[in-house]
Amino acid sequence: MNIYIGGLAGSVTETELREAFAAFGEVSAVNIVKDKFSGQSKGFGFVEMLNNSEADKAMKALNGSRLKDQVIRLSQAKPPSKRPSRGPRY
Repeated sequence: MNIYIGGLAGSVTETELREAFAAFGEVSAVNIVKDKFSGQSKGFGFVEMLNNSEADKAMKALNGSRLKDQVIRLSQAKPPSKRPSRGPRY
């Protein structure tokens, strides 16, 4: 299951996020979304866990909890949608 995490403090690292979720089961991937120009965190990320029951336990336990003095919000991530074309660029 792919889990969306919102409300991340800018100083949270992927390692710290992995450790928080690893307490509930195996974490297969962690990605904190960063600004492509500054490299700063955009305040959200994703954690992927292979076992859905472990992912559910992690979501119930961590949703609304504090990570580096910020309350984090978790939900099941939605698959990316196709973005409409902006038309031709001249």
